Amino acid sequence: MTSTPSKIHTSFLLLALFVFQLHAAAQSGRQPKEERRPEKPAQAQAPSLLKRTTTRRELKRLGYGGSVTLYGAPDGSVTVEAWNRSEVEVTAEIEQSADTEENLTRLASLNTFAVDEDVNHVRVMTVGLYDRKYAKRAARGLPKQLLSMPWRIDYRLKVPAACDVEINAGRGRLVVTGVEGALRINAGGGPDSLLALAGGDVEATVASGPVTVRQAGRSWRGRGLRLRVAAGDVEVELPAAFNGDVDAEVLRAGRVENTHPALAPRERTTPDERTLQARAGQGGATLSFTVGDGTIRIRQAGRQ
Repeated sequence: MTSTPSKIHTSFLLLALFVFQLHAAAQSGRQPKEERRPEKPAQAQAPSLLKRTTTRRELKRLGYGGSVTLYGAPDGSVTVEAWNRSEVEVTAEIEQSADTEENLTRLASLNTFAVDEDVNHVRVMTVGLYDRKYAKRAARGLPKQLLSMPWRIDYRLKVPAACDVEINAGRGRLVVTGVEGALRINAGGGPDSLLALAGGDVEATVASGPVTVRQAGRSWRGRGLRLRVAAGDVEVELPAAFNGDVDAEVLRAGRVENTHPALAPRERTTPDERTLQARAGQGGATLSFTVGDGTIRIRQAGRQ
C-alpha cells in the first residue's frame, strides 16, 4: 500500500518533533522519558601495559659483490646506510609490551630476529607471533590475550655501498642512503621516509607516503630508479645541474608539480596535470615516479 502525502507529512513532523526533544534534552542534560535508561555501573579501567626496550647488535662479514636481505617486523622503522667496510652491522631496538614482567620476558623471547649468513649473503629475518606457523610451534600454551600484545622492531643496518640489498618492511619510517647496488624495496611506509641515493638499479614499492627522493649526484650512476607509492606525496629533490630523464604519473587523484628550472618536457611529449616526461641537461638514466593518490613535487635541491 502506498502512503498518502498527508501520512508522509505527519510522519516527518513526528520525526522532527522527536529529534527536537532529543536536542533539547541534550542541552538541558536530561533525556526524554521514553529514552531514560538506568545508568550502568562504571567499568574498571584496563591496567596500563608495561614496556621493555632492548638493543641487540650483530656484525657479519660480507665479501665484494655480496647481498643483504632484510625481512622486517610488521611495525617498526628501517634505516639502511652505506659505509666503506666489508661488513654488515645490524642494530635492532626491540620494544615489547605486556601486562606483567613475567609476560614481558616470555614475549621478548618470541618476538625477535635471527641472522643467517652464507659465503656472500646475509639475511636478517624477523620472527614473531604474527606468523601463525611460528606461533603454533614456538608458543604452545601461550594465553590468547598475549598473542595480540603490541611490539615493534626498529632496524638500523650498515652495508657495503656496492652490495645488493632487498628490503621487506612493514609499517614505519624507511630511510636508505648511499646504496649503489641493486636495491629492491617492498614497504608499508611511514612519515618522513627518505631515499638519498646517487645510483644503482632501484625498484621500490611503498604503500603510503610521504616519501622524499634526494638525488645525491649530478647524474645517476646506474640503470635508474622506479618508485611506486599507493597513496601519499612524493618529493623529488634534484641538483641544479642535474643530467637525466624524469617520468612522473599520478594514476587517480592528485597532480604533478615541476618547479625545477632545468627540467623541461621531452620532445614529442605533452605534459598535463597528472603526467610528465621531462629531461634535464644532456639526459641520462630515467628516474620514474608513480603515485596512485597524491602529489609528485619535483624541485631543485635547496629551494622550497
